[in-house]
Amino acid sequence: MKLFNLNILAADHTFYNGECEYIALPTISGEIGILANHCNLVAAIIPGVLRYQVGGEQFVASVSDGIVKVENGEVLVLVDTIERPEDIDVELARHKKEEMEEELLHKQSIADYYVTKARLARTLARLKTKEYENKHN
Repeated sequence: MKLFNLNILAADHTFYNGECEYIALPTISGEIGILANHCNLVAAIIPGVLRYQVGGEQFVASVSDGIVKVENGEVLVLVDTIERPEDIDVELARHKKEEMEEELLHKQSIADYYVTKARLARTLARLKTKEYENKHN
């Protein structure tokens, strides 16, 4: 399988920088997959599960909002946050999910409502990443 350079950056650290066989990302248009020699592209990333393969081994991570840019055969992923499945506390995430769902039921400003919705989306992505890891290990 052909390789391409992948650079995944969170707001506070480099998550991965090296060769990659493929990457799949959650975008506002649905999940997209990128292989070597992909056409140039810019897309918005939404909270969800990011998957990539290196040396025949697949890796997953939970990502928040961000952007992906494919240019001249190189892929750059910029996200606010990214977490490996082993760094996700499932019980804490479930508790936060319940809290945010309850918060959405209460009257709040439009701005607070959208902040809560964004936090809930991020928490659901974390839980989905953990479930994905459990199914594939």
